[in-house]
Amino acid sequence: MIGLCLMLAAGVNIVRLDLPDGRFGLRWVHSIEKVEWQEDWRADGTGLSLTEARIKGSGAGMEPPEGARLRDGWYEWRPGVPPLPRLILGRSDAVADHILCIGGDCRPLWAYIAGTDPVTLEPCHAP
Repeated sequence: MIGLCLMLAAGVNIVRLDLPDGRFGLRWVHSIEKVEWQEDWRADGTGLSLTEARIKGSGAGMEPPEGARLRDGWYEWRPGVPPLPRLILGRSDAVADHILCIGGDCRPLWAYIAGTDPVTLEPCHAP
């Protein structure tokens, strides 16, 4: 079974989360515009693939891309980016933490791994 490994700098504090269907979501609020972003991801043997993105408005530096559709107040699109080997999420005491959603259960990253250091997300396999 594929999982999602969360770690702080230098690979310390590794937390492994099971992804029954290989999917997870990320949510956060833009630090200046206070607009919510949502992303759907898939973890597999090729890395982490961004499958869909949504934004609840627009503003400085966060305009929806060409081809985005407005539906129920959200701009939605399917980014055409290749899989990433890892994703590094910055953190700060000045803004709310990212929210990680697995199977409909959404929790802030600090619920899994504490601190304000950036968190690296990588696919990992069951031992």
